[in-house]
Amino acid sequence: MTAPVGADRRGGRVGIIVPSSNTNLEPDCALLVPCEATAHFTRLGGYDVEAIPGVEEMRGLAMASLDGPLDLLRAARVKVIGYACASATLSCGWTFDRHLRADMEAKAGVPAVTVAGAMIEALAVLKASRIGFASPYVGDLNRKAVAFFAEAGIQAVNCADIGAALSSLEQGRLTPRDAFELGLAADHPDAEAIVIGCTDLRAVEVIGALEMELGKPVVTSNQALVFACLARIGIETNSVESGGALYKLR
Repeated sequence: MTAPVGADRRGGRVGIIVPSSNTNLEPDCALLVPCEATAHFTRLGGYDVEAIPGVEEMRGLAMASLDGPLDLLRAARVKVIGYACASATLSCGWTFDRHLRADMEAKAGVPAVTVAGAMIEALAVLKASRIGFASPYVGDLNRKAVAFFAEAGIQAVNCADIGAALSSLEQGRLTPRDAFELGLAADHPDAEAIVIGCTDLRAVEVIGALEMELGKPVVTSNQALVFACLARIGIETNSVESGGALYKLR
């Protein structure tokens, strides 16, 4: 009897550095990564998961050494590496984000992507320069996010938050319904797209419903990160139903 032969996945290995408390990125990747690719994760600590994450704590996380996580992913011979903490580099600005990506690429020897940078790339693909932004972050982080987008030439015409100061663990316990309501709250007549930040928010599950409700594309942290990673290694995304309008453009 001849053994079945599957596709060679070695060219589609996506490595992702995920914050230690995050429990939603990996399930989202199961929805977003097509069969031609595989996702491989390592975790990054250095923050208090019980604390309310503000700008200073997230800046501290952004400054943490990535040498260990990069070494672990290099051992798996991944072809691209994603940095999966949006608030870390959103709090530091667009210039820092680009420098971090370049530093990761120099150390890992493969293309690298940050979540925040991936959201900017997604908006460029969608040709959207005015957005409604939402996240479960506290107010100062949301303001930093709006400033980050402005640096990149993207205007946030509306900004919505969850209405409570949540720890990293509490953000991860929010439901898809919470993400859906956040997306609705972020909408504005002048917004060409809706952007929902946070890699530990279950927003991917409501992309389709939000796009149908609002009649405009929706970009989420995890969707944008995976899209950008796959683009760098030439993996098509239009077969993935969970990716929304963005995934149909490749």
